[in-house]
Formats: sequence, structure tokens, C-alpha cells
Amino acid sequence: MVNVPVAWVLGQSDLALALKGGSAGVEREINLALATELPNPFRWLSGGELLLTTGIRLADTSEERVAYLRGLDACNVAAVGFGTGLTHPTVPDDLVRAADEIGLPLFEVPLRTPFAAVVKRVTARLAEQQYDAVLRASRAQPRMTRAVVFGGAQAIVRELARSLASKVLVLDPSGRVVESHPKSLDAALLAEIKEALASDTSTASSSVSLDKTGAAITHQRISVGSDDHGDLVVVSKLPLSHIDQILLGHANSLLALDFEKPARLQAAQNKLNSHALGLLLSTEADLAPAWVQLAAAADSRNNIRVLAASCETASATKVVAAALEEAMNRAGHSLFMQSHDRQVIVVLPGSEDATFARRVSTGIASSVRKLIRVGVSGVHPVDQVVAAVDNAKLAASAAERGGLPLEFSALTGQALLSFDASRRILNAVADTMLTPVEDYDRSNGTELLASLRAFLEANGHWESAAAATGVHRHTLRKRISQTEALLGCNLDIARVRAELLLAIMARGS
Repeated sequence: MVNVPVAWVLGQSDLALALKGGSAGVEREINLALATELPNPFRWLSGGELLLTTGIRLADTSEERVAYLRGLDACNVAAVGFGTGLTHPTVPDDLVRAADEIGLPLFEVPLRTPFAAVVKRVTARLAEQQYDAVLRASRAQPRMTRAVVFGGAQAIVRELARSLASKVLVLDPSGRVVESHPKSLDAALLAEIKEALASDTSTASSSVSLDKTGAAITHQRISVGSDDHGDLVVVSKLPLSHIDQILLGHANSLLALDFEKPARLQAAQNKLNSHALGLLLSTEADLAPAWVQLAAAADSRNNIRVLAASCETASATKVVAAALEEAMNRAGHSLFMQSHDRQVIVVLPGSEDATFARRVSTGIASSVRKLIRVGVSGVHPVDQVVAAVDNAKLAASAAERGGLPLEFSALTGQALLSFDASRRILNAVADTMLTPVEDYDRSNGTELLASLRAFLEANGHWESAAAATGVHRHTLRKRISQTEALLGCNLDIARVRAELLLAIMARGS
């Protein structure tokens, strides 16, 4: 706010103003000079005025005159100029004593000095300061604009602090100071700033409060659309003028742009990465540049994993893609993602495990999660990304809809039984091969099928299979020979044993 100190007015020697009382208040600030002879002008005063009067309607009693002066002080009048030589030859002594007591500057305006001269001088000075403020802002704005190009947020904060002669801070959404000028800040002040921000429940983008010393704490939210980048805070001795507010708003806009640059750059990089991944998965062109690009997805050992999510609806696909993009950006990983035909593929560093996939999956709303299956490949060298994608897709197809992500390694030993197509084939084999044995067991009360399974799972080892069934190995040999006769096959052949074991497992025997 543009103001003129009382001391400056008293220093204008050609006006011949003489301070009579209230010297303790000469640093008070004047924002308006006016003349009035109203005995009760209080309702029309807003504070900061230099009030000029000849006392023509001043009360006759000392008590009333003192009450008049105290009333002006209660309205935050900056100073009183008392014109002498007309109604009063000198400034009344009781007013002088009261002025000293309350610290309200009271000075004499001699008859030869018109009130208009005082008003013009103060008004001219206010205009000069207003012009200086505008000039200062016009010079500061280009400096701040250049600062965002060459020095980023730190340079913007420094320029704003110098232009406002104030302390300036930028806090991220969690309340951590990311930039400040000066660099070292009083811990108590910082705590008070955070308290002021935390207690501000208004939805306004800007707010002002006072700290314990009376300094003004002005803060503006730094945001672009729904993206909140934190708060810009200014700690100044006095509330900021409207010119200062313009500078603050300009700095806020520049900071918002500066904070948005990484997000926009990240989005562009993610798009480029996705195109590179698409090339590697779908063409036979010169892929050398794409392989170089994909190397950014690998861990320090040049290994990757792939996460695949199969979605039931297009809207679920969009939700999953957005969740994965956010998680990858938050983890600081380069994003290589493909979203096509209700399936989302993303390349992870090999150092990530299923914990990452579970964290993303459980963070998705349950109404969407029940529409997706998530699979994760094993660790592969980056040049085996196609194989990793295939493995992740297989794991996703075998995963439970709405359940936890399934790792490809978990399919070991049950991969064929995890897919409906292969299970149907194995069931057909079981119907053909196992029915004679099942019929014989039902008719004769034998346990040929159980003995066969134990023999197959022991990989033809007689001692282990006999121990598993609880019979002597000679008894087991007899049962297996009888089973071979029923099936018409030779169990010495590994391929035959493998098909029979898969058939038994598919039947759930």
C-alpha cells in the first residue's frame, strides 16, 4: 500500500509545519489528506488520514476536546494538523498533552500555509509513490519472466522477494519448503506460516493473515486446473498494495508454468516411449533407435518385467492405464505403455516385483477392479521384451478377475491346467484313457487309479510310489502291470507317463 510517513510531511520546510505533540507516532503512515471542521467526523474516517482543522467547532471544555482527539486516534487517523491564527492563536495545551499521551502526531499549520498546500503536497507524494510502484512492477515483471527461463522457480522467488522487499517461500502440497528467499528462515516463523496455511479452510486461492509480530502473511495457491502445486507465501511488514498483489499474481502464474513443464515433458516422453514399445512389438523395420529408447525402462542389470492387464470394458481400460501411468511417474520410472483392444501393457524395471502390481491394482476402485485380470512376467533381458509380454498376457489370462495380480512364475507346473482350452483337451484325453481304470476300480473295489497317480508323480520310482500309497513295492508293481493291461500302453515311455499324469490332474483325481 502506498503511504506517506508523518515525518516526511513535517520535513517539508516550506510548509513551516511545527510538531506540538505525539512525537512517538511520527512514523505513522498517511494515505489521504483532508480538511474538516465536523465536531464528530468519526463515521466518515477509515484510517490513515491526515486530518486538517482550524478548530472552529472545537468543544469549549477540555474534557470534550480531549475526547475528540482520542476519537480520531480510535479511528486510526495518522496525524492531525491544527491551523492557527484564525479561531485559535495557538494549539490548545490540553490537545498537546493528550496527543503526547496517546502518541497521535499533532502539528501546527501556520496561517500563512493554506490547508490546500498541505493536501496537494501529500497527494503529489502519494502519486509519486504510486508511479514508482507501477514503474517498479513494470521492471520486475520482465525480470521474473526472464528468471523462469534461466533460473526456474528459485530465480522467480528471488526476484519477487527483492521487488517486494519481503520474505518469499514456495511450499509443496505437503507443506515442505521447496524454495525460499532468503534461504535461511526462522523456525518459529516457518511454523507460524504452516499453521496459517493449515488453518485456512477457505476455498479462496489467496489469503492474508498476521503473524505474532504483526507482519502480514499473504499466500496464494499455485495451481493449474485441478493440479495443485502448493502455495506461494509472502511475509511483509505491511499488507501488500494492489501493485504488489499484481506482482505476486505474476510470479504465481510463472511458477505454475514452471511446475507444469516437468508434467508436460513427462507426458510427451511417455507418449514417445509408448510409440517405441509399439514399434518393437509390431514391425520389422529398423528398430535400433527403439531398442535404445526402451533401455531406459530397464534396471541397472538391463532387465525388465512386463505387466499386462486384461479389461472387460473400454472404460476400465482407461482407468487402469491412468493408474499405471500415475504409479510409474510417482515411482520415477520411464513409462513404456501400450493400450489396445482392452488390454494394457506396461514395461517395468526388472527390480520391481509383484508388489508394485498389487499396489496399483488395490488402488483401483473395486467396481473397476472386478473387471480386470492382471499378470506379471518374470525377469527378462530388455531385448526379450516380446517374450516378457507374451508371458505377462498368459499370466493375466489365468489370473482371477478382480483378484491379486498373478506372476507368470506361479504357473510353473500348472500352466496347461490354467487355461480353459488346454483343460478341455486334457479332459477329453482323461475320458478316453482313464475310463477303463475307473470302471475297474468301481467294479472290483481296487485302487489302481490312485496307485497309477502315485507312480506317475514319483516319476516311475517304485520305492517312493509304494511309500506314498502305503503298500509293498511288489504289490504296486502288480497294480501298475494290471493298469497297463487295461490301458493298453507302455508306462516305460516318458511321453505316455506325462500325458496320463496331466489327464489325471485335469480330472482332479
